[in-house]
Amino acid sequence: FSFVCVSGVTCASGVVGETKNVVQKDAEFDVTYNDTVTSENQTIYAFNHTVSRNKTEGVRVSVDVSSQGSESPILFVVRQKQAVLSFQVPLILRGLYQRKYPYNHLGRTLCQPPTRAASETQYFFVDVSTLSSQGTNYQLRVSRVESFTLQTDKKFSFTASPSQPQYFKYDFPDGVDTVIVKVSSDTNFPCSVMSIQDIQCPVYDLDNNVAFIGMYQTMTKKGAITVQRKDFPSYSFYVVVVVKTEDEACGGPLPYYPLRPDELTDAGNRSKVLDVVVSPAINSEVYVMGMLFCLGIFLSFYLLTLLVACLENKRMGKRRELFQNPADMSPAETGNPATTDNCSTLSSEAITDSATSTDNNYGYMERTLDSVGRSRQESLSSVEEDDYDTLDDIDSDKNIVRTKKFLCVSDLARKDKRILSKKYQIYFWNIATIAVFYALPVIQLVITYQTVVNVTGNQDICYYNFLCAHPLGALSAFNNILSNLGYVMLGLLFLLIVLKRDIVHNRALVRNDVNALECGIPKHFGLFYAMGTALMMEGLLSACYHVCPNYTNFQFDTSFMYMIAGLCMLKLYQKRHPDINASAYTAYACLAAVIFFSVLGVVSSLCTKKHTYWMGCHNRDSGVLRRIVYVIYTDCIRQCSGPMYIDRMVLLVMGNIVNWSLAAYGLIKTPNDFASYLLAIAICNLLLYFAFYIIMKLRSGERIQCLALVCILFTAVVWGFALYFFFQGLSTWQKTPAESREHNRDCILLSFFDDHDIWHFLSSIAMFGSFLVWTCS
Repeated sequence: FSFVCVSGVTCASGVVGETKNVVQKDAEFDVTYNDTVTSENQTIYAFNHTVSRNKTEGVRVSVDVSSQGSESPILFVVRQKQAVLSFQVPLILRGLYQRKYPYNHLGRTLCQPPTRAASETQYFFVDVSTLSSQGTNYQLRVSRVESFTLQTDKKFSFTASPSQPQYFKYDFPDGVDTVIVKVSSDTNFPCSVMSIQDIQCPVYDLDNNVAFIGMYQTMTKKGAITVQRKDFPSYSFYVVVVVKTEDEACGGPLPYYPLRPDELTDAGNRSKVLDVVVSPAINSEVYVMGMLFCLGIFLSFYLLTLLVACLENKRMGKRRELFQNPADMSPAETGNPATTDNCSTLSSEAITDSATSTDNNYGYMERTLDSVGRSRQESLSSVEEDDYDTLDDIDSDKNIVRTKKFLCVSDLARKDKRILSKKYQIYFWNIATIAVFYALPVIQLVITYQTVVNVTGNQDICYYNFLCAHPLGALSAFNNILSNLGYVMLGLLFLLIVLKRDIVHNRALVRNDVNALECGIPKHFGLFYAMGTALMMEGLLSACYHVCPNYTNFQFDTSFMYMIAGLCMLKLYQKRHPDINASAYTAYACLAAVIFFSVLGVVSSLCTKKHTYWMGCHNRDSGVLRRIVYVIYTDCIRQCSGPMYIDRMVLLVMGNIVNWSLAAYGLIKTPNDFASYLLAIAICNLLLYFAFYIIMKLRSGERIQCLALVCILFTAVVWGFALYFFFQGLSTWQKTPAESREHNRDCILLSFFDDHDIWHFLSSIAMFGSFLVWTCS
């Protein structure tokens, strides 16, 4: 309609068939206007205020309707110079399943576009109208907002509700490029949303539109968003806080479900008191210090390894000089060089037990250096040749080699060393192939995740520790990614150590060194190469996971942990059974099955436990009890004989106790994080087998070398500290994003790294130390 009127004068609209009186009133701030509106009249309130370029004031419109008409609500239209804001009362907000919540009391803050003039008087109008023929009473009040502009490091408290959202302005001070906005509350519910939006009109400050622009996240008690100056052309932004109509997004219960989808639900009292504070984030110097600190820690391991290698080469050089100058040696030192290398031998009486059990070669005792030297001399001398037939294939046929009076551990290996070496190299090439084809789609996926977060602004997608998440470029939490550098660097260092040992061993074989040929088990480095590669890939994939940590990509962080645990167990087994270790294809197929089960998650946890512990052979039918009783009768009661191998039986009993206990825990508790639960099972079995390995070494008369003992103690201490920081739990994708943020904490190291970053540091060092234990034991 079109009309012309002046202040205080009643006008008639020009719409055909409609007569409407329009009244315009000059209005003032902080005055409550009580009035009635019908379909026959419309009221316009005219306001004016002075806007300064150097000072920003907020203007808030509050409306209260005493009697509601849901079919014909009152329409309020606020006309400003650069924006128009309209809303109806009662305001209907929708929740989950299209529930409708009416609100009769509204409060909206008007956006304040910047002015170019030093001082300017601006006008705005509030139009009130309705189509209801019955009069509806309302109250209107327009007031100025105190402390509309937030101050740096100054806390400000306010109250918000679904129909009364709040937002405030913040201007970047000179010299500050990044700030962190923290919003907190003493109560979990009602669920809230905090949003960071550019200075523009309109401001999206309702539950149904707050996610349209800017960055936003749900919150219960804590919320934090890091904001960079470069993302806002005006070097300022709005901090918007909205209370949601329902708590389901924050993990709360759903209200009563109405019988009809269009039925109105009582909104209830959902006001919430919150505090907001904006603090400067770290500057570029802290980034540089954090990166230098991270590099310095792990480069120190390279320097320490280089120092140890130099000392070892120096010691070996003196040792070679002594052997090259026997005139300078005492008679006790002029024995066979092989005597200096702790070579373990077996007497002919131990052949029977060792030959009948190729998977348990613990039945020998370590001899003194002199006795080993004499035994080696006798077994190689022509004096003993009459004791057995000499054949041409004595050097290749292990059955004939075992006719020697004194046996070394290497003599018990039946298969050719070159064939075994190629067999173990397959482990390395297979895991390298797996790493390439696994990592490429993972990297592509996490890049997509990060892009979606940056484009949509939805910070509920990723479960960061938002109180210590330092962005760099497109990455939201660079510190969590940087701290994974240790896995890569120490994995590479381990590969270099293994390569050096491999080269030294091959050179010894070329010069027919007796120690390399006969002492210890046959040395194969393929599994070591695979372990080092797995450690490097764990760092890469953990970094990929921390680009956007959530429940859908958690498998990236754990897949190669399963690989490491499996390879370590295989290496322990290979240390005593080089001939009968599993093939690489079988081993990786089993690990793939474990990873597959972990991906299934909690929903299939019972089925997974069944296949994990009973290998798919446990059928739940009426014959279960009968078969159990039959096995107990035939194997225990009827035979009445003890186990043939006590040591192995103890391992099996302990393993069953541990695994059945873990299975019972899983069945009772039903852990949400099934992947970590499955990984804990693998680690427990690995530790159990390693303890069994060490105990059997001691029972067999072997000794733990000083270097291995130091590595074990050092690794145990580091693992203890690492697990302490791991269980701090700064975030958890097992809960909603808002609940996860309740666990967020500030940085504790160099104002750059949090507890989980320290876990990355310590766990990478502990894994490296564990690998050294494997090489030394």
